[in-house]
Amino acid sequence: MHEAPTGEPLLLCRSDELVERGTAFVFDVLQWGEAARAFVLRFDGEVFAYLNRCVHVPTEMDWQPGEFLDSSKEYIMCSIHGAAYEPRTGQIVSGPCSRGKLTRIQVQEREGQVYWFPTRDTKPVQALFDDIEGKA
Repeated sequence: MHEAPTGEPLLLCRSDELVERGTAFVFDVLQWGEAARAFVLRFDGEVFAYLNRCVHVPTEMDWQPGEFLDSSKEYIMCSIHGAAYEPRTGQIVSGPCSRGKLTRIQVQEREGQVYWFPTRDTKPVQALFDDIEGKA
């Protein structure tokens, strides 16, 4: 079950920037009011986005900036602990924790662009400045 979007979709990148099983597009978000990173990648022709945070220990997972897939390009892999996740669902398939899944971020691809949807818990970084200035 995914958290319901709370706002308009926000542009992330052009569709052609996401090569099949290639480098992900990394972006900044606020998760529960704290700065965090997220990523979107193309896998089997679809786009999927997750918070860049391992289920085992809340650390960023990419090997190099935007590099999340293992050497066979089959699984999202945590570079710290070796946990492997199914790219379509974010479900853990192997590693130090036996259950759990990555925090999914709803995305949509349309008209050659990729958009993400903020939720109550995952907001754009701009929301922090709006909260400080009393606009939220």
